[in-house]
Amino acid sequence: MMSLPSMTICRLGPSDVDLMRKLNRLFGRAFADTATFENEPPGDGYLSDLLGREHIAVVVALKDGEVTGGLVAYALDKFEKARREYYIYDLAVDEGYRRQGIATALIRHLRDLAAERGAWVVYVQADYGDEPAIALYEKLGVREEVLHFDIAVDPNRSRPL
Repeated sequence: MMSLPSMTICRLGPSDVDLMRKLNRLFGRAFADTATFENEPPGDGYLSDLLGREHIAVVVALKDGEVTGGLVAYALDKFEKARREYYIYDLAVDEGYRRQGIATALIRHLRDLAAERGAWVVYVQADYGDEPAIALYEKLGVREEVLHFDIAVDPNRSRPL
């Protein structure tokens, strides 16, 4: 656990379901996609189970018990070497708390956690035009030019979790 002035950065665990729900609401606002993050919330048991998994890291910034920012990252174990990498899937800071170093502190906390768990890299993607995110990530790492593809899955072939 680390602190910014009057802020705490920590990883959520299985008992932090309420904080995870607050983070999902923050993601919905930050990404202008409240439907995805709020319309069909999973049950407490599902969230608690995910928060207890070693390969899923949810890191939040807290001020007076409120979530001011957070990230969700996944550890990917590799086959070419005995190592893993962490992928930051979602990262957001509440609009009123931006430009205070919170996103940097969240990523640094994840980087420390990843190092403890044998990771060699943390990576993240940014969208073209999202200049604040690009500037943050360039400050912390090396930029790579890649292409990203979404490959649809037939929903009729899936099974409920």
